[in-house]
Amino acid sequence: MIKELIAHFDSAAQFVTTTTREKRDGEIDEKDYHFLSREDFKKKINAADFVEYNDYAGNLYGTEKEKLETSLKKYTLVFSQADVNGKHSLDRLHIPHLSIFLMPESIDVLKERIINRGGVSEKKMHERLQIAEEELQTSQDYDFRVVNKEGELEETVKKIVKIIEGYRENL
Repeated sequence: MIKELIAHFDSAAQFVTTTTREKRDGEIDEKDYHFLSREDFKKKINAADFVEYNDYAGNLYGTEKEKLETSLKKYTLVFSQADVNGKHSLDRLHIPHLSIFLMPESIDVLKERIINRGGVSEKKMHERLQIAEEELQTSQDYDFRVVNKEGELEETVKKIVKIIEGYRENL
């Protein structure tokens, strides 16, 4: 989704999140995520290096301050995949942002997407679906919610582009 959105805007990039989870096949360190050991991640927490961080399904994810500042200086539009806790951290820190919650058509569709992505045990699958249900309840805190219908990526991208363009016009 983010790659498609970046193609619609000049000076746009995806923010690369830091995580402790294992790399999936085809993922590249520093491009898809900044992969760290749990020990190194915790050292960065203790050094207050994160704008926000979260434990999601047994793995740590976070937004490093220095990396975010660098991205915001370099690009006029930076896309990030923050979860609801990350969004709330940005709110608490008064970091300006536009929040758009991508919703699945249903939990069953989400389950199929996770299965097709691969690399997730049955236990992790159950955890992720439980988290997703909780996040759907919290999604009303977002500026916008958009249903990401299966097979309709182009239509979803168009909706989000329109939201972003309207937001930028009102700045």
